[in-house]
Amino acid sequence: MIGHRGSPRTAPENTLASFRQAARDGATWVEFDVSLTSDGRAVIFHDDDLDRTSDGTGPLAATPFDALRNLDAGGWFSPSFAGEPIPTLEEALELFRELGLSFNMEIKPDRGREVETAEVALAIARDCWPSDLPAPLISSFSRASVATAKEVQPGWPRGLLFDRVTEDWKDVGAQLDVISFGANHQHLTAETIRTMHEAGYGVMAYTVNDTERARTLKNWGVDGIFTDIPAAMLKAFT
Repeated sequence: MIGHRGSPRTAPENTLASFRQAARDGATWVEFDVSLTSDGRAVIFHDDDLDRTSDGTGPLAATPFDALRNLDAGGWFSPSFAGEPIPTLEEALELFRELGLSFNMEIKPDRGREVETAEVALAIARDCWPSDLPAPLISSFSRASVATAKEVQPGWPRGLLFDRVTEDWKDVGAQLDVISFGANHQHLTAETIRTMHEAGYGVMAYTVNDTERARTLKNWGVDGIFTDIPAAMLKAFT
């Protein structure tokens, strides 16, 4: 079970507050998205635009880091989180070390920056993450980003993400040397999971917030789920 952007039903997603809440909820893994500002700083943010989860407007990729640091990424969720900043990748990794959290870093590039985003994020993660701790899982919907991760940090496991699994999954999995595929749980079937397992790959399902669906996926043999409700999901499986 992996806390999807932390614990986003109880704290603003992709913030340090959300990751702390996920740890309090009992999660041992969290997933987050890393993107680049206009001046190439790696920050934790999901959307292309700032509007939904901050008091900023416009594209993240067109915003310099200094302007981003003045934004409120928590007040939209609740007044109690007002002033919560958009974290840098360095800040998130430092927190994970403190909390003992493992992580899945999803590379979320702006169009045309697939290689750059992966290079910047992997360089920071390599420098900040101690070699004596479990290696993170690096994933992306972008095949170019996963290929870059393979090149610059080959020892870390990689995953390729889909909405619907494409017909060439086996070929691209071999090409990118991934260990797992992640897919929208609504499009996963028992047969898909079985076939991927037979080919030697793990299967991850996102974003699962219904405990009955989670039990079905578990019975089908899925290797992990991403959820917005880690506390409730853990309770359902204990």
